[in-house]
Amino acid sequence: MPDTTRFDIATRLIHDSYRPPAGFESVQPPVYKASTVLFADTAALRASRWEDRSGYTYGLHGTPASYLLEQRIAALEGASHCLLAPSGLAAISVTALALLGQGDEVLLPHNVYGPNKALSVDLLQRYGIGCGFYDPMDAQDLAARMGPATRLVWLEPPGSVTMEFPDLPALVRVCRGRGVTTALDNTWGAGLAFAPFDLLGDASLGVDVSVHALTKYPSGGGDLLMGAISTRSRALHERIQRCHMHLGMGVAGNDVEAVLRALPGMALRYRAQDRAARELAGWLQGQGAVAQVLHPALAGSPGHAHWQLLCARGGEGLAAGIFSVVIDARYTSAQVDAFCDALQHFRLGYSWGGPLSLVMPYQLAAMRAATPTQLAPGTVVRFAIGLEGVEDLRADLAQAMERVFGI
Repeated sequence: MPDTTRFDIATRLIHDSYRPPAGFESVQPPVYKASTVLFADTAALRASRWEDRSGYTYGLHGTPASYLLEQRIAALEGASHCLLAPSGLAAISVTALALLGQGDEVLLPHNVYGPNKALSVDLLQRYGIGCGFYDPMDAQDLAARMGPATRLVWLEPPGSVTMEFPDLPALVRVCRGRGVTTALDNTWGAGLAFAPFDLLGDASLGVDVSVHALTKYPSGGGDLLMGAISTRSRALHERIQRCHMHLGMGVAGNDVEAVLRALPGMALRYRAQDRAARELAGWLQGQGAVAQVLHPALAGSPGHAHWQLLCARGGEGLAAGIFSVVIDARYTSAQVDAFCDALQHFRLGYSWGGPLSLVMPYQLAAMRAATPTQLAPGTVVRFAIGLEGVEDLRADLAQAMERVFGI
């Protein structure tokens, strides 16, 4: 080890001579936090490429840990390529901006994730990109609304808040027949409930792009934001990658570490929250204040047959830990709010997939131009089930209903 004592202490605190020996291996991968990436020499500088993940140039373009997480998310989704983004919405935005230009049109389902709708209506239209909406439960309606300018169709299984499960293969067939790119919000499915690039085991029915809010189940802690964009198409990946780079999208090293640490347990958490949600949703079907339960895995819920075909296929299937109910119209919006406030284990909050159970009341009329035809009259309340004991959650729901609705 060379003698560094002749240098100033300030220099020695930065330019130490220690280099760790090779061969260390642990269960969890190391975290890399870097904006500046150092090169051994100018030849290495000029030879390094980040685009194909063969090297490192700048922290924004990736580190060993972020490359690893991208590889694992690609494997989870059944994709060949993956890019990380600072949030699920950022992943949606990059996808739209990369694949759409002036004069193009994007079509979204009526029950699309609200911020995706806002992006299309408030921002994309300012740049000359048109947007329209289709009935996700009617492939013919999608076909009728597609025009020569349609370049991108968003798919969402199940729909946001109202939980209708569409006939994904039928919607994809329509888009494939017109040569239109499909992008699927796979946050609910999480890469576990179904294979987005091999719907029904058929790659010819797969979507083109899968966007995933890693904020939810992959993180599992309700304490970070991250998104991912996955595809099997190199051409699409490169288009999205260029836009991703131009917008300066990057993720924090500590957040990458947290998701890598949480991923191995995700399937266990997902299944546990799914089981608990089904049990509570089934119980709520028998409660007098509830006019309708909206859960794809329950018979009678809109799109249940489509969920069965895609996610169950002869078994019990997977369905995440989130569902909604319609509180009977005889109760006022103020009473529904009071019910939500009376819950003790369920807390008011939007982002789900963590250990804490959540509740959120919605006013659909303010959110959508078209009200779902299969929806009972009343107020929609969404529940996201965490990891608490099911009996504790059931007792909490019961006491709140008795306190506010008197039943």
